[in-house]
Amino acid sequence: MASARFPGKSEGVAATNWSSPTVDRLACVNGTPWILYLLEECVDNVWEYSSVVIGLFSMLCFLLSTLPQVYEAYRNGKVDQAMSFGFLFFLFSGDLTSFAGCYFTSQLPIQVVTVIFYIFTDVVLISQFIYYKIKNNSSTKSPLLKWLCFLWCGSATIFLTVLPSLILNNSTTSESLGTTTSKSLEVSGYVCGYLASVFYLSSRFPQLYKNFQRQSTEGTSYLLFALAMMGNGTYGLSVIVVLPSLKDSKHNFIVKHLAWLIGSLGVLILDFFVSLKLQME
Repeated sequence: MASARFPGKSEGVAATNWSSPTVDRLACVNGTPWILYLLEECVDNVWEYSSVVIGLFSMLCFLLSTLPQVYEAYRNGKVDQAMSFGFLFFLFSGDLTSFAGCYFTSQLPIQVVTVIFYIFTDVVLISQFIYYKIKNNSSTKSPLLKWLCFLWCGSATIFLTVLPSLILNNSTTSESLGTTTSKSLEVSGYVCGYLASVFYLSSRFPQLYKNFQRQSTEGTSYLLFALAMMGNGTYGLSVIVVLPSLKDSKHNFIVKHLAWLIGSLGVLILDFFVSLKLQME
């Protein structure tokens, strides 16, 4: 699966495959029904089952991670002072490249919808940042600014709501492509996944510098980074847990996921320092 928002996040849900597998439902006699229906994965042992459950929990943590910051920005009104635009930019760039990875590798509907939700929350966070930046630097209050912000967020919401159906309706076209083209798309998906990991890892440095520069974290939600730490930690665990059930080379499996594991561990360490600063205040 393509990584999303944080390194290798969606990868943990179906850790043994990059692209969406075509599972023969009739042949999957001992598989778990809800996993087979939701993820098209034939899970028939406790190790794989644990990996999927932990991976889904990891995905949930990331889904919820930005919502506390959206509320904090609305309540505090100082998001332009608290958050680094570099953090938001790299986060958004990571989600876009992750989305491209999903598109190139014909991911499952749940993955496409999830990564689009990440992009939606990015749009909201960036819109809040720009809105409060203009508002706090303006001597007069302008109702037009608020309406423009609502109009922009509303338009983005409509577009991102329609986008999944457009992508999923066109996903069948990739199945008719030749082997060479399909391989090229798969490689492109891998490249996007690696780039997403770099973007997510890079996003933390501007925020750490911002906190150091301000000597304060007022306006930043602790839950944003706490949930991200839980998501990255459980992602790594979901990959490790599945190892005993692998029939093929464990070495190849680890190499395949190494970039996401390194990126996830790196973000986890950096988030620890950000959270430590938040807790000290």
